[in-house]
Amino acid sequence: MHTVKEHGFPSESSSADRHPPPVWVAPPERPRVAMLLLHGLDMTPAQLAPVVKSLKLPALVALPSGPVQRAGGHRSWWPVDDALRRARLDAGPADLHGSYPGGRAAARALQAQAPGLPLVLAGFSQGAMLALDCVFQDPPLAVDALALWSASRLAFAEWKPAMHRLQGVRVDLAHGRRDANLGIVAGESLRDALVTEGADVRWSPFDGGHEILLQAWVGLRRLVREVAACRPGPGV
Repeated sequence: MHTVKEHGFPSESSSADRHPPPVWVAPPERPRVAMLLLHGLDMTPAQLAPVVKSLKLPALVALPSGPVQRAGGHRSWWPVDDALRRARLDAGPADLHGSYPGGRAAARALQAQAPGLPLVLAGFSQGAMLALDCVFQDPPLAVDALALWSASRLAFAEWKPAMHRLQGVRVDLAHGRRDANLGIVAGESLRDALVTEGADVRWSPFDGGHEILLQAWVGLRRLVREVAACRPGPGV
């Protein structure tokens, strides 16, 4: 299993183009869970699909692609000003709680469909923040569990009134202590905000940077199996 990192390739235009279809990973047997896995900035579903397949999850997994085209065939969930992003990174690890990027509404609309099964919503970095945006914005996406890797609060003034929606919901958070993009403090602040609102948070800091390590994939497999055990699909 490989470590997956979010790249920082410069974009040529950050313009939307013809939207690629989702990549689907079917389970070995009948699915008992539906899962959406949202990639990070300057990534593609194809980078994540082989690892997902190797997990042999009891889930039908959709890996949608961000609507914004970036250089090298990579994708983003909303337009990114690369000059501002470089300046932010030069200033050190950040917490994006006061950021309100354009394009989130269009991105959320892409995630509005899921099979009639318990839903696990997972994401890395930009995709993790979009996952929470899907839950906290209206109309909300109802989820049974979340797995969020290298996440931060985003548009927090908009999120805060709706964070009660995750009361009692399992949320797995993984964050690198040496994350030079979204600092560990960003992950801790998100954790604290979710715990305050009653979410069932499982916090897993690790000795690494802005990346998806093996332990995150193992944790995702555990989470999906837990949801499958509690909420079997029709006829099971």
